[in-house]
Amino acid sequence: MRIEVQSVEALRFEDGSPVRAASAIAAFGDGFLISQDDATSACWWRSGVGTPVRVLPPVDGHDSFSETEGTKALKPDLEAALDVVLDGSPAVLMLGSGSTAARMRAVLVGLRDGVPWAASRDLSPLYARVAALLDIEPEQVNLEGACVVEGVLRWFHRGRPTVGLPSSSVELDLTALVATVAGRVEPADLHPTGVQTIEVGEVDGVGLAVTDAVTLSEDRVLVCAAAEDSPNAYDDGPVRGSALAVLDGTRVHATAPLPDIGGRVAKVEGLAVLEWDGRSGRVLAVVDEDDPGAASALLTLRVSL
Repeated sequence: MRIEVQSVEALRFEDGSPVRAASAIAAFGDGFLISQDDATSACWWRSGVGTPVRVLPPVDGHDSFSETEGTKALKPDLEAALDVVLDGSPAVLMLGSGSTAARMRAVLVGLRDGVPWAASRDLSPLYARVAALLDIEPEQVNLEGACVVEGVLRWFHRGRPTVGLPSSSVELDLTALVATVAGRVEPADLHPTGVQTIEVGEVDGVGLAVTDAVTLSEDRVLVCAAAEDSPNAYDDGPVRGSALAVLDGTRVHATAPLPDIGGRVAKVEGLAVLEWDGRSGRVLAVVDEDDPGAASALLTLRVSL
């Protein structure tokens, strides 16, 4: 697989403030909705400019969160985003990582007369079932990517391959999940199944772990992966490298390292497909800088098999 970086944009809002900790991206209206994993608002990116969209109410009076401010444990950590349909209209589903109690929420975002709306739901019972299905302790849960394969949600657990916890995925009824977040089904009625384990490789002895996924075709999924030397599912660590990989089920069909951006490893945490012809296409990727004062990057990549 070959990866060419076609463009790099700094993600900023209309007032010049940075889009923080970009962790997921999905098509939304005439642009893209980008999650900030350490904030209660997302970014609606259109024509090179970001507009804030509130997706959650303040948490204990805070709308942004950081370790230096002592509020990191409160952040919603919305790490996955994908296009869905609710009542015949397009929407975006955003999913928390589940690595703390504050990160077990899901959000639906849609447009009504061109104006964004959002609804959220606590899904703690679902995250507990995922932990049980993966046979891991609740504090090890770190669900960072999701895509739809033949109508079924495939939800990716990042894992920590270096300590023997590989990346994996579970399957979930997408229609039922959307109905649950919309408040029409109880979270306890959701039942994840279909565990699959994924091994992408390693960089300098640190395992590459899946940070997002998008569907390319009925049988192929593109994932991004980061080799982050983290002590647990909660704390950040040095990132040794990152890569893209194409999966056929759990088999890695092709892989390639992501080029450094500005002399630094590009910790890609979100993907969106612009076009794909079966062998090549263009993909958007957002980079989490792990620095609340830095603008996240938006990459346009040409990917060829």
